[in-house]
Amino acid sequence: MLTVGTVARIEGADATVLPLAEDGAIPDNLRAAADAAGFRGGAGTSCEALTTEGRVVLVGLGAAGDVEGAGSHTASTLSGYARIALDARGLTAERAARFAAACCLRAWRPAAIRKAEDADAPRLAALDILLDGSAEFAGVWTPLEAAVRATLWARDMVTLPANVLTPASFATRLEDIAALGVKLKVLDTRDLRRKGFGALLAVGQGSANPPCLAVLRWRGTIEAPPVAFVGKGITFDTGGIGIKPANRMWEMRADMAGAAAAAGAIMALALRRSPAPAVAVLPLAENATGGASYRPGDVLRTLSGRTVEVVDTDAEGRLVLADAIHHAIARYKPQAVIDLATLTGAIVTALGHHRAGLFDNDAALAAHVAAAGASVGEDVWRMPIADAHREDINSDIADLRNCLTGRMLPDACHAAAFLREFAGDTPWAHLDIAGVESREEADGLMPKGATGFGVRLLDRLVAQRFEGPHRA
Repeated sequence: MLTVGTVARIEGADATVLPLAEDGAIPDNLRAAADAAGFRGGAGTSCEALTTEGRVVLVGLGAAGDVEGAGSHTASTLSGYARIALDARGLTAERAARFAAACCLRAWRPAAIRKAEDADAPRLAALDILLDGSAEFAGVWTPLEAAVRATLWARDMVTLPANVLTPASFATRLEDIAALGVKLKVLDTRDLRRKGFGALLAVGQGSANPPCLAVLRWRGTIEAPPVAFVGKGITFDTGGIGIKPANRMWEMRADMAGAAAAAGAIMALALRRSPAPAVAVLPLAENATGGASYRPGDVLRTLSGRTVEVVDTDAEGRLVLADAIHHAIARYKPQAVIDLATLTGAIVTALGHHRAGLFDNDAALAAHVAAAGASVGEDVWRMPIADAHREDINSDIADLRNCLTGRMLPDACHAAAFLREFAGDTPWAHLDIAGVESREEADGLMPKGATGFGVRLLDRLVAQRFEGPHRA
């Protein structure tokens, strides 16, 4: 992660960044360079000048004073420098911290799995911040840094290839979060079989890498039931016997982005010592093809006791989530459950790569989720679960079927209707993050690649709804 710290004066930086509002006053020694470049402080613009004190980059804040946009622009423009300095004497500590957070988020690059000389390519590593008074900066920066660090951890996890990130190694990597004071518990195949996780076991039984269930618990200090995050953790998805086309199947290494986000949210809470109790339940499996793979037509008995007819083995995410949601509710009695999953192509058809789909059984919880997402730039769109969607997944031989087959089906709504059955009366929200878990091109706070979508949303949701006297 980009290292951020305050300084009393700027020394040793490869470049100094000076943010300026649109049509703001430009220092005399920089005016000629700004005029030559036509720089007026507009959003998304910058101008470089060489001075007797070194290289200075003017970055525009625009008319709205967009420090996040300026921070992102700085990271993308100066990515080849190892160390830069931000002259933030014209910004409040809060705005300087937001600039730094945006710079960190945009500066992230995937962990390199390359030969050494390529891995050592120049990258932005340090940001020094000069403020008029830095005493209050730490108080503003600490919670922002926690969310940023956790988001970058989630991005790194999503980037790992499936031959490195198996269900077992995913669980092992959670020890980094446990070291922050979080309790980690992992149920292996024997535990899952004894307890009756029939859906999770079925999805994972075709793989040489067995499934497991990982639970992260942050106890906080508030005497209240926890908020539960449930994340789909399919470390690779072939589609099972209903195998996917080869084209772009490599992207299925990111089918555990929901689990990475749920774990990352717990990491953020622990880093900033949130008073709110929370738990993340992560069903981890590979959906592989093999002699032991579960089949279309199989009937599975889930942890809840409900039986499910398997129509398509490629609709496996809702199966593992069904067991995990039931476990979260039965074991931890949470005040709310939010699940995250790269679940359906249908949500991408509906919303593209701009918003996650939000489904729920509680309008108040949904409103808080949407507000939290909007406040951190992780936007969602509320979607319906109609009575007809629930009726569609009735089965002739089981309590439910996991999906329908055919063209032009509302599969995202069917999946949500399926999951709602396992949430019962507990306030529940489902985020279908297919389409927003990674980006083909850099944009805003998101570089190309994994986004870590959901970490900052959940962290902000906890801060806004589940901490302090205003909590639900």
